Amino acid sequence: MAEVNIILPDGSNKAYAAGTTLGEAVKQLSNSLAKKVLTADVDGELTDLREVVKDGSHVSFLTFEEQGGKDTLRHSASHVMAQAIKRIWPEAKLAIGPAIENGFYYDIDMEHVLVPEDLPKIEAEMNRIVKENFPIEKEVVSRDAALALFKEKNEDYKVELINDLPADAEISLYRQGEFVDLCAGPHVASTGKVKAFKLQSLAGAYWRGDEKNKMLQRIYGTAFEKKEQLEEYLHLLEEAARRDHRKLGKELGLFVIKEQGPGFPFFLPKGMAVRNELENFWREVHHDFDYEEVRTPIILNRQLWEQSGHWFHYRENMYTTEIDGEDYAIKPMNCPGGILVYQNEMHSYRDFPIRMAELGLVHRHELSGALHGLFRVRSFTQDDAHVFMLPSQIKTELIKVIELFDRIYSQFGLTYRVELSTKPDNAMGDDSIWEAATNALREAIEEKGIPYQINEGDGAFYGPKLDFHIKDSLGRTWQCGTIQLDMNLPERFNMEYVGEDGQKHRPIMIHRACFGSLERFIGILIEHYAGAFPTWLAPVQVKILPISEKHVDYANELKAAFKKAYVRVEVDDRNEKIGYKIRQAQMEKVPYMLVVGDKEEQEATVAVRKRGEGEVGTVAWKQFLEDVIKEAKERK
Repeated sequence: MAEVNIILPDGSNKAYAAGTTLGEAVKQLSNSLAKKVLTADVDGELTDLREVVKDGSHVSFLTFEEQGGKDTLRHSASHVMAQAIKRIWPEAKLAIGPAIENGFYYDIDMEHVLVPEDLPKIEAEMNRIVKENFPIEKEVVSRDAALALFKEKNEDYKVELINDLPADAEISLYRQGEFVDLCAGPHVASTGKVKAFKLQSLAGAYWRGDEKNKMLQRIYGTAFEKKEQLEEYLHLLEEAARRDHRKLGKELGLFVIKEQGPGFPFFLPKGMAVRNELENFWREVHHDFDYEEVRTPIILNRQLWEQSGHWFHYRENMYTTEIDGEDYAIKPMNCPGGILVYQNEMHSYRDFPIRMAELGLVHRHELSGALHGLFRVRSFTQDDAHVFMLPSQIKTELIKVIELFDRIYSQFGLTYRVELSTKPDNAMGDDSIWEAATNALREAIEEKGIPYQINEGDGAFYGPKLDFHIKDSLGRTWQCGTIQLDMNLPERFNMEYVGEDGQKHRPIMIHRACFGSLERFIGILIEHYAGAFPTWLAPVQVKILPISEKHVDYANELKAAFKKAYVRVEVDDRNEKIGYKIRQAQMEKVPYMLVVGDKEEQEATVAVRKRGEGEVGTVAWKQFLEDVIKEAKERK
């Protein structure tokens, strides 16, 4: 009997009889694994377990733990949902129903206008289909047979999709009970596998994303292998909604975005308090790491942006203007300005490394549909720095930058993972320069013992980079810090220094940002802390609550003393009951509430309530002031 061989992830070979399916193959490997496997990765492509084993192929069997397994289960859930919809509304026409990040959707065309109250009805029918446990069967058909089938079913969108397929394309259908759909797969074995799902929301979507086409109704949902996983995910979504920085930013009076400037945030006084503390911390850390701060102009001429390459590689994202008949651009990045500062004087090899940091306001044109609170804006402050160095200093300086990042992220209790992004298709410069730069980044991160992943082809157009993805208190990751090693811009700008040999040489340049965008980082922190900032960062650190009107004067005396000591303090002097004032301060997430009445005024004390702990006792107000100043100074 003829045999075929596959190569497993550990490099071992496994032989099977010709004609064995991937599903049968995994059973021969392990019955326990076979119960968990949902699909297979064959030579880098997600493949249905119904397919036969190909000789010489590299095969990984994927469970729900892997993204491919998640996608397969969720795509199958979208088919179960489509089947349920066709049962309830037989006239519905189906468009597409893919798996997406964390879920799935299906686009539907029908006269009935879906409302949120319809979702439980669809879910109930989906549960019936799951209990019926239909086998999901794949069938490869001719183009003519597929067209005939979907024309008969009046499925116009499926007919259009088939007509647009290449002439030699394999056309496959998936059947489950009475339902059949045009689909490339892969899918799980049966509808009974789709046990834990939730339909989440409704939206409109143009067919094929083209506003000239008909608006369809889109149903979003998600699916998990187990109900416990689904419940955990839904709880996480609820918590994320509670922490939404746009909601909390408004409630806490931190920032607003006005219709007169979409994508251009306004920071309110309390938001500026948070921002200023972050900037103070940033300056302190950069002082400790021997950086000097610079500031470069926000508008520079076209010639500079042509020389940097931004005019040709980034023009569609830049805002431009004309001054004295000449083209200018509002800077989308700080790098060219930093280079001009470097070139202000001739440098010697003895000057290196030169570390220059800048809190630089940049503007980038984002489509209105992409704007999102502080996370996606059109003007933001990059905490940029540019390090100029000798080739012999590359690894040392890269390690110093990594250590600086670690100090900043650890201050907020943020862990991180790192990606090494390599040469993109639109890269400038020779392969040899790119290889040297990429190796330098790899060696630095390995020397620090930090695990990393390779992100092929995602480097900046002028150099490879390390991207730092921080993890917040909900376990979500955000790409913030970046370290880009650049051997190209120094060449383009003819940057020079006088070497030990008296000759002119080219310096090496690091671009790096830790917060990435100060605005975005503030948004992340709002959600990370759920608005309950630590004392050093809180927009209002102390709220003084007089019990009655006759205690307001004492409260204001305390406020004056606290303000003189640079403690951010407010007095709630409204004619309200003390319980109401306490609840209000709790909603404002103030770290400390000081209740003052007759006894406190007579004894020069304050009754202290601490956020999250309640009453902690009565102390002399001067002692409390010393303690809160110490806590803020130490950034506990």
